[in-house]
Amino acid sequence: MASNFWTSTHYKELKDPEEINVVHPLDAQRGISVEDFRLIKLHMSNYISKLAQHIKIRQRVVATAVTYMRRVYTRKSLTEYEPRLVAPTCLYLACKAEESVVHAKILVFYIRKLYADEKFRYEIKDILEMEMKILEALEFYLVVFHPYRSLPEYLQDSGLNDTSMTHLTWGLVNDTYRMDLILTHPPYLITLACIYIASVYKEKDIKTWFEELSVDMNIVKNIAMEILDFYENHRMFTEERVHAAFNKLATSP
Repeated sequence: MASNFWTSTHYKELKDPEEINVVHPLDAQRGISVEDFRLIKLHMSNYISKLAQHIKIRQRVVATAVTYMRRVYTRKSLTEYEPRLVAPTCLYLACKAEESVVHAKILVFYIRKLYADEKFRYEIKDILEMEMKILEALEFYLVVFHPYRSLPEYLQDSGLNDTSMTHLTWGLVNDTYRMDLILTHPPYLITLACIYIASVYKEKDIKTWFEELSVDMNIVKNIAMEILDFYENHRMFTEERVHAAFNKLATSP
């Protein structure tokens, strides 16, 4: 992984928010809406997390895998790149990138445990073939900088590095991967937004600390609002709606 965010491909490839949830024409032909697109990406992010829990893969690898999956769908269609294969393959690729290697046969074993439908119980060759397609789709752009990196330093600097605040902010950062924030904002701003939410929730006054950072608080607060909006709307993301979105994907145009 590159050591400097500002010279990395991650920084160079950051996108404007309006570029992210654009439904590919092939998916639109099947009736996929922007909301369907978001639901499917959220569902597959959760699937990556669930698969990783079974294999006992650390959170940073999960975050990298989710980032790869979300990057793929800024470039390719759900129709051409089956999400239920892309998601585990992104986890497999992230394990390599983060030097936490998991054998494909172990991944396939747990995929078969999690999916009852034989159609989505993939073989090793399916994972390996999709791995090459994903690498090509991403143009081998695999560098990911995560909000976790700056979190301990910021918490200590702000005087909020107690166990309660650490757990709360870490959990908030984890949840940002259920959105597309990692594709649109520098990770340190995501970290600061999570600290901002936690400080308000815990009634900790760190306004002076934020002022000393010389960051644009409007951007930090906007990111915080996106996170809070996600929590507000999350209960609307039902399994029934996810199934309905996948059913559209399965139909012929």
